[in-house]
Amino acid sequence: MTFAAGPVIPNFGQGSSCVRGDHVFCWGWVRDHWGDTLQPALIEHLELTAIAVGIGFALAFALALAAHRVRRIESPIGVVAALLYTIPSLALFQLLVPFTGITWTTVEIALVSYTLVILFPNIVAGLQGVPEDVIEAARGMGLTPRQLLLRVELPLAVPAIVAGLRIAVVSTISIGTIAAFLLPKGLGYPIFNAVKLPTPFKTEIYSAGFLAVALALTCDGLLVGLRRVLVPWAKRGLA
Repeated sequence: MTFAAGPVIPNFGQGSSCVRGDHVFCWGWVRDHWGDTLQPALIEHLELTAIAVGIGFALAFALALAAHRVRRIESPIGVVAALLYTIPSLALFQLLVPFTGITWTTVEIALVSYTLVILFPNIVAGLQGVPEDVIEAARGMGLTPRQLLLRVELPLAVPAIVAGLRIAVVSTISIGTIAAFLLPKGLGYPIFNAVKLPTPFKTEIYSAGFLAVALALTCDGLLVGLRRVLVPWAKRGLA
């Protein structure tokens, strides 16, 4: 970056009058730096979120199935997950660094931990929310426990599971911006870079922040659509 008297001017080529004047928002800067700044950060943020939610869902699903069969382990698992969620993200990063270093793994471990407290209780609630008379009817038809799970319990638990996924995805996208304090990755990095300037460059902050919000809304909308495809019998008002 280069600095001059008056407003701070990021060293983005020759710069337009909008950039030189540090206006509220400069579309020209967004166009010029989409390919080298914003798009890579958006892709990294999407990868960060997809990995965290994917691993978190796999772990939460396995733990929820175990807790559904062995009810006494539900409370301990829930307490541990809730305890992890109470640790601030920056503090958790610092606790993990001595073990995993300043790496992508450190960020993912923290994000996966935060998804568990959201996904685990939602999956358990969905499985346990199946009406008892439905379960008894399925057993009366001769369904084995495995068939009961796959044909009855899981399909009826889909609304609760997708609801948990929606919250987990949006939360991970939000918390993922803080990862920039540890690694130069994701949409938090352009924001962090701009904030570090003596006079924060507003366009970079607003554009990266807008992309984070747009990503969260897009993912949430896709999950709502997925829910309606998987459970067309559910009322739209519950989406």
